[in-house]
Amino acid sequence: MDPLWLLAQACLSATSVEHRQVEVVVLSSMTETVSVSRGIAAPAEEVWALVTDLTAMGRWSPENRGGTWIDGATGPAVGARFRGRNGRGKRAWSTVVTVSECDQPRRFAFELRIGRLGGADWIYDIEPVDQGCLVTETWVDRRTWLLARIGTLVSGVSDRATHNRDGMVTTLENLALACENPQ
Repeated sequence: MDPLWLLAQACLSATSVEHRQVEVVVLSSMTETVSVSRGIAAPAEEVWALVTDLTAMGRWSPENRGGTWIDGATGPAVGARFRGRNGRGKRAWSTVVTVSECDQPRRFAFELRIGRLGGADWIYDIEPVDQGCLVTETWVDRRTWLLARIGTLVSGVSDRATHNRDGMVTTLENLALACENPQ
């Protein structure tokens, strides 16, 4: 049996149809989008190379600690899968994501899905401008309330949107520093 279906049945103990419909709505995915943009004085191709190297993302992101391409994947391509390592303080967890868009050097996106519990999309748009490029990092929350609750317990983050917005600002700042001040 599907665990989400069993949970829904446990929540639907009332006898009225109206109550059941309300409970099912509560189980549906939330959708919240957070985007952060930053100009980077570097060619789009250079930024693309850093953003799509998920094994090194831990150098830019305050929460991601890198990871490994899996299932035979060796780099970014639509359908490629990646196991990411994440952490916050003493807490650590891993996720598996699938590349959903790969339009070099303009757009890179991957999605996290945990069955019917939902997940999230991460999108990087890189737009060439006069002095380099404008990079926009976007997070789309597609978690059900249950996955959001599990995520809070695992990560210790109760306001994921604000936390991710702050982390995205840091990630883009670190990318800019790496591109604009190479060592």
